[in-house]
Amino acid sequence: MDSMDSMDSMDSMDSMDSMDSSVMFLDCPAYMDSSGAARCGLPAEVEYRYAIRSTDGPLESVKIRCSRGHCFNGPLESMLWDKATASSPRVRNQDPAARRPR
Repeated sequence: MDSMDSMDSMDSMDSMDSMDSSVMFLDCPAYMDSSGAARCGLPAEVEYRYAIRSTDGPLESVKIRCSRGHCFNGPLESMLWDKATASSPRVRNQDPAARRPR
């Protein structure tokens, strides 16, 4: 192997180091029951990132998959959900004056 071959291989190694190798995870937004009260919530790996056109400009979009096999594909904003809101039970009006007599 001459010095030119080793220089070429070093150049190709440098270009491989500059590749983006970051991994992104989101919480899986899949519903686990028919009433919509429980979410999967497992880490879902972002398999693919892309932009889609919209009237307001490009939207960052993703394809995600969790370990249970749930797959989603769409705008990143639609994949995000508030865990605190999703995990707390829905509370109906607790005002005693608003209750009807039985």
